[in-house]
Amino acid sequence: MEQSIPALVQGAAQRFGAASAIEDGEIRLSFRELAEAGLMAGRAFRAAGLQAGDRAAIWAPNFSEWILAAIGLQSAGGVLVPLNTRLKAGEAAYVLQNSGAKMLCTVSDFLGVDYAAEIRKQDIPSLEKVITFRGQSAGAETWEDFLATSSEVPVETIEAQIAAIGPDDLSDILFTSGTTGKPKGVMTAHGQNLRAFEAWSGCVGLREGDRYLIINPFFHAFGYKAGWVSAILRGATILPQITFDVEEVLRRIEPDRITMLPGPPTIYQSILSHPDLAKHDISSLRLAVTGAAAIPVELINQMRQDLGFETVITGYGLTETCGIVSMCREGDAAETIATTSGRAIDGVEVRLVDSEGRDVPTGEPGEVIVRGYNVMRGYFANPEETEKTIDKDGFLHTGDIAVADADFNLRITDRIKDMFIMGGFNCYPAEIENALYDSGYAAQVAVIGVPDERMGEVGMAFLVAAPGKEVSADIVRDWSRENMANYKVPRYIEIVDELPVNASGKVTKFVLREQAEKILSTQE
Repeated sequence: MEQSIPALVQGAAQRFGAASAIEDGEIRLSFRELAEAGLMAGRAFRAAGLQAGDRAAIWAPNFSEWILAAIGLQSAGGVLVPLNTRLKAGEAAYVLQNSGAKMLCTVSDFLGVDYAAEIRKQDIPSLEKVITFRGQSAGAETWEDFLATSSEVPVETIEAQIAAIGPDDLSDILFTSGTTGKPKGVMTAHGQNLRAFEAWSGCVGLREGDRYLIINPFFHAFGYKAGWVSAILRGATILPQITFDVEEVLRRIEPDRITMLPGPPTIYQSILSHPDLAKHDISSLRLAVTGAAAIPVELINQMRQDLGFETVITGYGLTETCGIVSMCREGDAAETIATTSGRAIDGVEVRLVDSEGRDVPTGEPGEVIVRGYNVMRGYFANPEETEKTIDKDGFLHTGDIAVADADFNLRITDRIKDMFIMGGFNCYPAEIENALYDSGYAAQVAVIGVPDERMGEVGMAFLVAAPGKEVSADIVRDWSRENMANYKVPRYIEIVDELPVNASGKVTKFVLREQAEKILSTQE
């Protein structure tokens, strides 16, 4: 296995040659052409002054140019800093300032916003150059003009730089979402990422010739590392999807012959509940990967029976572990795949501990702590937070709660911060959500804890009704009382048209907490 992502791209050109690497609208690149384009982009970044160890950022949706820029800046020895496309300019400026990024690749128009113009209004001393992938923006260089400068640097210079990149050199700094404070930059290296996603793609069964619709955003480990990097590792074709639109995804499956369609549970729930699902030919679908918390057993069954997936795999990971900790394996029992996130990948140690750091018995909930090659190098320029997260024995404390079975398959039950205590009872929202899915009334559901003067906290459920179901708060509450322990029954139930999600498709519970505060204040 190669030592770096740019070396992987060059190696894939030798292994897969003229096979299709990227298909993005009219843009078609073979693996050989992808390697050549990566070298050209690397030469352009070096011509612009990017040296080994310098940071360069990308703030754009899932374009093929995103991949070429990432490969190019890493080929020049740079460190990739992806930016969430949902960020406002001030939030993006914080990431650019914190990382010391010298260059930014972005867009002049995405969802009606000129990202390049917005970022120029910010004070970012380190930022020397802004490049626009598509379209023009005053003061920014177009991608085409940027690439034209590649002629100033000999190809041998970048080939030598690629050869010099070692497995311990930083490949990227991915910033956490910042929902519980200021975003933190997670540093990971080339070697650990390649090793992790060689394991991930092997467990999933991704293979040469697969056609991979990447819905998960490239700024996230799922879209970047489990996405296009894994596709290059295995010789699969990358088909970027700019935004998740269920109708557009359904329309693409047949003509694009999609075989691989991973994503968070909300993606599959949206497809299953689409009224025109039966009108689309989705028979090419083969592989699905989802995770980690709140995956109803019934959803897994529907993905197999109604969507036709041969393989449905669940896994668990977080940005601080290169995006992967545990996976189910081929041959695992259906129940294991449906109800757990599998067990630790090879070379990674996982423990479940209580608040005192003691291992909990089998079947008891504990915090997931992780040690191994996949653990981050630390938070960029933030040793204090690094020390809080990685203990003296090298274990990373995830803040996730799980229960393990006898084979140490993990069932992620919740985030520590999401758990609430009602009258002395620990309540895990994911457990309540799973029960509500089983009721048949919910297409999507999210549960949070809200303050209560008598009980401390009580549950509040936000529920999107299942298609064709007559649903009301009273109906859901009556079902809950018959099927759940009393302390788990949500005190408040809101029937809503949709749940708020981030660009990765995950429900944003902090937004629900804000909504709950407004709803409850009007009831006082």
